[in-house]
Amino acid sequence: MGKNLPVVHNAEGPPALWHAQHCARSIWVCWGTVFPSSPIQWVDRSIHRFHCPPMPTLLLVDGSSYLYRAFHALPDLRTTQNEPTGALHGVLNMLRRLESDYQAAGIAYKACVFDAKGKTFRDDWYPQYKANRPPMPDDMVRQIEPLNAAIAALGWPLLIIDGVEADDVIGTLARQAAAQGVEVVVSTGDKDLAQLVGPHIRLINTMSNEALDEAGVMAKFGVPPERIVDYLALVGDSVDNVPGVDKVGAKTAVKWLTQYGSLDGVIAAAAEMGGVIGQNLRRSLDFLPLARRLVTVRCDLDLPLTLAELTPRAPDHPRLIELFSHYEMRSWLREAQSERSAAGAAPAPAGTSPTSLAVQADLLPTDAHRAAYETILDWQAFERWLQKIGKTPLTALDTETTSLDPFAARIVGLSLAVAAGEAAYLPLAHHYPGAPAQLPCDEVLARLKPWLESAQHAKIGQHLKYDQHVLANHGIALAGVRHDTLLQSYVLESGKDGVRGHDLGQLATRHLGLATIPYEALCGKGVKQIGFDQVAIDKAAEYAAEDADLCLRLHDRLYPQIAADAGLARVYGEIEIPVRDILFRMERTGVLIDAQLLTQQSHEIGKRLLELEARAHAAAGQPFNVNSPKQLAEILFDKLGLPVKKKTPTGSPSTDEEVLSELALDYPLPKILLESRQLAKLKGTYTDKLPKMVNASSGRVHTSYAQAVAVTGRLASSDPNLQNIPVRTAEGRRIRAAFIAPPGSRIVSADYSQIELRIMAHLSEDERLLAAFAQGEDVHRATAAEIFGVRPDEVGPDQRRVAKVINFGLIYGMSAFGLARELDLERGAAQAYSERYFARYPGVAHYMATTRETAKAQGYVETVFGRRLWLPEIRSSQAGRRQGAERAAINAPMQGSAADLIKTAMIVVQGWLDAERLQTRLLMQVHDELVLEVPDDELVRVRGELPRLMTEWASLRVPLVVDVGEGANWDEAH
Repeated sequence: MGKNLPVVHNAEGPPALWHAQHCARSIWVCWGTVFPSSPIQWVDRSIHRFHCPPMPTLLLVDGSSYLYRAFHALPDLRTTQNEPTGALHGVLNMLRRLESDYQAAGIAYKACVFDAKGKTFRDDWYPQYKANRPPMPDDMVRQIEPLNAAIAALGWPLLIIDGVEADDVIGTLARQAAAQGVEVVVSTGDKDLAQLVGPHIRLINTMSNEALDEAGVMAKFGVPPERIVDYLALVGDSVDNVPGVDKVGAKTAVKWLTQYGSLDGVIAAAAEMGGVIGQNLRRSLDFLPLARRLVTVRCDLDLPLTLAELTPRAPDHPRLIELFSHYEMRSWLREAQSERSAAGAAPAPAGTSPTSLAVQADLLPTDAHRAAYETILDWQAFERWLQKIGKTPLTALDTETTSLDPFAARIVGLSLAVAAGEAAYLPLAHHYPGAPAQLPCDEVLARLKPWLESAQHAKIGQHLKYDQHVLANHGIALAGVRHDTLLQSYVLESGKDGVRGHDLGQLATRHLGLATIPYEALCGKGVKQIGFDQVAIDKAAEYAAEDADLCLRLHDRLYPQIAADAGLARVYGEIEIPVRDILFRMERTGVLIDAQLLTQQSHEIGKRLLELEARAHAAAGQPFNVNSPKQLAEILFDKLGLPVKKKTPTGSPSTDEEVLSELALDYPLPKILLESRQLAKLKGTYTDKLPKMVNASSGRVHTSYAQAVAVTGRLASSDPNLQNIPVRTAEGRRIRAAFIAPPGSRIVSADYSQIELRIMAHLSEDERLLAAFAQGEDVHRATAAEIFGVRPDEVGPDQRRVAKVINFGLIYGMSAFGLARELDLERGAAQAYSERYFARYPGVAHYMATTRETAKAQGYVETVFGRRLWLPEIRSSQAGRRQGAERAAINAPMQGSAADLIKTAMIVVQGWLDAERLQTRLLMQVHDELVLEVPDDELVRVRGELPRLMTEWASLRVPLVVDVGEGANWDEAH
């Protein structure tokens, strides 16, 4: 990387770039100093102790870590010549911040260390080392040379050594300096370097403000620094392609190392370990010594330089001015010119004044990126674009339509993009006075159909499921969908730092620094809103082509971050993208309902509501409007004198469902009102509404499944919502009875049994919980027997019910107070139940404690499948928010893993149906349940295969159980 840098001499020391000829390996050392800047305010004040150590300080920067983090964390900044600069900005700012924070400590030495190109000694040991890493993005490669030049010119010694990794150079320098009484601060985001931490060596992460000393390593990883190597060997390192022991995660590794002392102790005890984990350990015994060597940072390199040669030098102002001018870094350029002038140097060369420079990419006028968009109005242009999309490896596609209803929408135009800035709009159905002639819609779609339906031609879009429906309305079966920026953002950043929105405008602002054209700017809003087919084509082209263009730009920004993480790559590529197409098919299929039965149910519920209203009036002693919160509050609290449980923001007594539920335990009127509200909701949401939602063409109800809503990965059903039909009441179950199979078919339901408890057993590795599921025990009965001190065969129904509430409540972080309220118990009794539960399942208690600590340390937790569940409030200063986030840290991995599990099951089941060419169709996904429509002649086969299809692929520590039922309707299938 540094070999092509120019050698710059200055009067204050050796050449700015020095080649150590006497070293067998090539080593590059660059000198300079950073600009002064004011210290930052630390978030974690506990790390102030690192600012003023009594001894001189060596700052060691993991430059490769800085480079990757800066490249992926910053927007795609570019010069007016389209040269990428995001990583350049990011790394230089991180270096500036780091040195500023440690100025008071007396920085005696510093160095920025990068990985060299080519193989290292670890590749000789293990040819598969880092084999699964994607190649470095071209835009990152283009920034390496100027970055190295800038680091050198700023005064940082720059080290790039062939044949070894940056970690080994850092390890050697850190240990040598510590041995000489120098305080060492290593700035990195790499967990592997935690093994270096010692009395005089600390780690600092400038992006998270996390500082790790020996106690910090223990708190974060559960093992001390000297056991980090053993820990990494057991859990493996997916980034470096070092396999650990199969199914062994952080909790198991910490447990083993705590119990057996070291990796050698674990290996010695392997023969006595039972279960699947023990088998996996024994299968890994031959590889573990090599794994330990691979993850061990070498600290004994023969480096051809001394610590004294890492002394900071003065900045090379002429070189800095040259670099900052070329890369349009205006504020840095002004500082470099000012410092040069203050040092008495000559003025900056002509043409480098900040006022003569073009603005940075993130400050460009918002329409600059639209300059090259094309409008396709003739066959010659169409043929040219047809050739382009036929050759490009990935084409962005978007449709402009007449409606937001995917089943009613018709195409107004199509937009395409084949590269950043190279996009076009193909108008097909704009109708307004003076509209230019457009190519005939039917003929154009016929010409595009082979490409649209080609699985070999890769396509990307923003929420392409909608466009897929629109094209299906025109008889086109879209294929080749490889990427979706909506899903990329969802997988990468859902819930992170408060991120909630994933629409294109939000993504463009967040990641590209660009403001998009609002839809309302073209079509207006409210009663004056016009259809897109009435928008002027020149304006429509800017809007539509921008959508496709930004889609590709966002893909280039988001996807590399996903691909760099094995867990996120799996969730995105193996779950979200495949399930997107299955959801499209389910939405397209719809479900048959018995509208006449629903109408009858609606009439019956109406009569029941009148009866309840009369009972409510009698209980109140006077008539009142049961739907008026004000009148209800007057009756409950003024007339009847019921206790006020909570108040609204305006200070009035609340009559919400939570309050009524609490009051209903002791008073009759709130109980009547609760039942009335529940029935009214059923009537308004389902029995009245569903018959009106039957599609005239298909005769079915078509829900919409949203993937990018719930942060846990759960699907959300809407228009109508088929996932919230209550099943605990007779009326709710009757609504399910209206979801029917057509003649010659049956409804089949396949539901995971106690899935979240099983996932807790897997995550916590609690031996008793694992054994209970392995032996097919009734977990609720076993818990009841422990809590109540009776034999399992003596457990009564009420005791089992209590145990069920405890099992589910406590694993979701319910407190003793919450448990007492849920079970209507004294708090002391609930506390005793809680203590007995955790005494029976100590692995669950340990999992909860370590998961909370992990969440606090890294800001997120993960599902079994690698989905990240961000917890932005986990470090909140507000106790309520922080405690809520801590509860979420416990239950989110279970809910998220269950969501990933059912999605993967959908993919497996649909894959089998397609492979076997069966007519069975997936209709609905409701939490942990799949609902299918199965022809009579396929019923036996499908019922027999579903449990295997939904369980055999999952590698959990507990057996999965699927309950399968069938009937003429959904209710009977249960």
